[in-house]
Amino acid sequence: MNTPRPHALNRRSCCAVLAGLAGLAGLAACLGTAAPALAQSAYPVRPVTLVVPYPPGGSADTVGRLVGQRLSTELGQPVLIDNRPGAGTAVGAAFVAKASPDGYTLLLGSGSTFTMNPAIRQNLSYDALGSFEPIAIVGRIPLILLVNKDVPIGNVKEFAAAVRATPDKYSYASFGAGTSSHFTGEIILQAVGAKIMHVPYRGSAPAMTDLIGGQVPFSVDTVTAAIPQLKGGKVKAIAVTTRQRSSQLPQVPTFAEAGYPEVDADTWIMLVAPKGTPAPVRERLEKALAKVIAMPETKAALQLQGAEPAFAGAAASRAQIENELPLMRAVARRANIQAD
Repeated sequence: MNTPRPHALNRRSCCAVLAGLAGLAGLAACLGTAAPALAQSAYPVRPVTLVVPYPPGGSADTVGRLVGQRLSTELGQPVLIDNRPGAGTAVGAAFVAKASPDGYTLLLGSGSTFTMNPAIRQNLSYDALGSFEPIAIVGRIPLILLVNKDVPIGNVKEFAAAVRATPDKYSYASFGAGTSSHFTGEIILQAVGAKIMHVPYRGSAPAMTDLIGGQVPFSVDTVTAAIPQLKGGKVKAIAVTTRQRSSQLPQVPTFAEAGYPEVDADTWIMLVAPKGTPAPVRERLEKALAKVIAMPETKAALQLQGAEPAFAGAAASRAQIENELPLMRAVARRANIQAD
């Protein structure tokens, strides 16, 4: 009978132990590598904050709450709305730009945030493209040129003729200097070849009040704000500023139909995350938003608010900013648009 020598038995045992330790180390390394991926695939595991850089009650805030509510159901976690208005959306945008890039603090911005502020504000504490990861455009709110009901102007041709012939007689209201309302007003005037006085207000409500009262003859506002006043016969509509007619005001023509295709402007609503947010988290959000906006009940609810459901993914959202930013800078230079 051959009995193994002690040193041979010890060598085999050591090899087995070393092999076992190597296996454990490999398993630990594998688990360590997989941990972040597992954490990202489980996103979200706690409530998500959606910063809306507008006061409560406005059209963008209403859209934010609507999307947030349905996104919460899709993600399986609460989506909490955090209103942070100020400086033409710059306050809320700066807050999100500095937030942890983990997908738990998001921003519902707009053209004001990403293309108009950079065109007129020199010391922004965020960069439109460098500070954020675009996730998706979730809707668009058309703008509309309105006229006081007693002013004898009812279409684009009459408007263009009047403001070119006697520009000193007319003015138009916006809901703030440097806002989408202001920029769109100047785009309209550049298209028709006229210059009339701009009267900035602090919000849509006071601008609409003065339009109804006759203190200003024209205003540029959102379709959302205009619908109740048009239905009540308090103001008249001249044209919407988008290529397509508004689904909520199908009887109102576009500027393009009147021969001014260069008037193509709206308020688009975009959800973004802080720069550096992991790709799996961004993809999860983009897919969730695509499902939310495709829901018939979401589309109907957005349209009730005067918004047009219009999903566009991350690549198209980034392209929207890249393409529009130089255009807004050019408008600001020509019209000498400055921030409040």
